[in-house]
Amino acid sequence: MIEDLNLAAEAISEATTEAGEKLSIGEAAGTAVFGYAVVFAGLVVLMIVLYITGAYFKSKEAKEKATAETVKKAAPVATAPAVEQKLAPGSAGHVKLFDVPDKEAAMIMAIVADKMQKPLNELHFISIKEVK
Repeated sequence: MIEDLNLAAEAISEATTEAGEKLSIGEAAGTAVFGYAVVFAGLVVLMIVLYITGAYFKSKEAKEKATAETVKKAAPVATAPAVEQKLAPGSAGHVKLFDVPDKEAAMIMAIVADKMQKPLNELHFISIKEVK
């Protein structure tokens, strides 16, 4: 059995020497250096492409920003008269708070306005009292 394995190993080694040629240390080193050079050249080309792409998009963004600023400066600001909404009577008045902090009162008023689906300036709060 061991002799069969030795014969098989010899056949394999003879087949490889017949099919390909053995490289010397110098040739192997040259092939390795050439392979590394190709890989690094590819990486350098990729870096250059990414740098150019980034520069293109930065310049494009700068042009858009400059154009937007020019339009803002050139366009006259249309000052239409502000239309004042009528406030509900007493809506700007004071609300009496009984044992309720200001923050909680504001939250309660906002929740009530949201549930009623009305703007806060159309509601009139007279007082807010904590029920104990």
